[in-house]
Amino acid sequence: SLAIGHQYSSLGTQPILCGSIPGLVPKQLRFCRNYVEIMPSVAEGVKIGIQECQHQFRGRRWNCTTVNDSLAIFGPVLDKATRESAFVHAIASAGVAFAVTRSCAEGSANICGCDARHKGSPGEGWKWGGCSEDVEFGTTVSREFADARENRPDARSAMNRHNNEAGRTSIIELMHLKCKCHGLSGSCEVKTCWWSQPDFRVIGDYLKDKYDSASEMVVEKHRESRGWVETLRPKYNFFKAPTEKDLVYYENSPNFCEPNPETGSFGTRDRICNVTSHGIDGCDLLCCGRGHNTRTEKRKEKCHCIFHWCCYVRCQECIRVYDVHTCK
Repeated sequence: SLAIGHQYSSLGTQPILCGSIPGLVPKQLRFCRNYVEIMPSVAEGVKIGIQECQHQFRGRRWNCTTVNDSLAIFGPVLDKATRESAFVHAIASAGVAFAVTRSCAEGSANICGCDARHKGSPGEGWKWGGCSEDVEFGTTVSREFADARENRPDARSAMNRHNNEAGRTSIIELMHLKCKCHGLSGSCEVKTCWWSQPDFRVIGDYLKDKYDSASEMVVEKHRESRGWVETLRPKYNFFKAPTEKDLVYYENSPNFCEPNPETGSFGTRDRICNVTSHGIDGCDLLCCGRGHNTRTEKRKEKCHCIFHWCCYVRCQECIRVYDVHTCK
């Protein structure tokens, strides 16, 4: 279903034929046909989730690279139950919930709208107004669509369901009151407020922190009436057990240093690195100890800008030389 955002980002500009979207399981196909008017928002949500993944991992060995000619848009990377898989599921599910919620508030669909629960006397100095975003509807849509294929009694489905929900929970955690002042000459005699989602970058930053502190799990098998069922439990008892807000995984990540078609690693050769950084984006770690090359690059930039009264800025164009460092 990740391919919907990657390959079908133009759903909003053309009639949607649900049967023409490859990779949907029967439950997702039924969802598409029943709620066809919000499918463009679903596709947009997956798209912004992928874009945010690429921003958050832009300086890491695995930088959320997508593959254009495959429904498995990250290649084999998501085949393993790693931290990276956990983050991708969380950010994509959050993206769907976010985009659907925002679309409903903007009036793009007839089946949803503003959250009508926020009425009455809220507090001193302000009143409810505007359009409170109905995050409950958005998370429900994300849960119905993204979790539709996670119905197997195995550990991977349990992990994906947990991380999908963690992504959606992040939005609920970060909802905030947004207000607008009304009055003469910009005074704030009357203030109306509504519940709003944060910028998606805030959600991406939040989930990236959860990626860094993700909990390693182990798989346990249980015999039930329907057969063998796999569940997850924390690997280390002396650490705090993960909550519904935390990401979980149970397989180690590859180092992503060298190209490997089996793991989906593209390696880090020719990647731009930061020669002054001691972090993962630095040339030592990003280049995996292979060293780096340095070249100079000329760039045109605006310079010597002067403000003229009134009211424009005039700039000159300068050529500046920069050092660019790339991994060997």
